[in-house]
Amino acid sequence: MANAKKKTPRKKALLLGVGLDDDGHKRLTTGPNFALVGGTEETHAVMTEKVIKINERLAARGKQLEEVSHEEFDDIANSVGLRQPPPDKT
Repeated sequence: MANAKKKTPRKKALLLGVGLDDDGHKRLTTGPNFALVGGTEETHAVMTEKVIKINERLAARGKQLEEVSHEEFDDIANSVGLRQPPPDKT
C-alpha cells in the first residue's frame, strides 16, 4: 500500500433537462453527457434540439463538456437560445 499511487479523479459533467409540463407520456432521452426527462412532446423535442446544438458547438471548439469554463458554457448556451433568468433581487 505504501507504493500505491493516488488516482486523480476525472472531471465529469452532465447536462440535465427536466420538462415540467406533462401530457401523460413518460419521456427519457440520454446521451454521453446529458439526460432529458419529462415534458410534453414539444418540450422534449426542444430540449433535445438544444442539447444536440450544445454538443455540436463543443465539438466545433474541440472540447468536452467537462473542459469548458462556466463563462464559456454560458456563451455556448446563449448561442443556442438558452437564457439565464435575471438574478433575484430579494
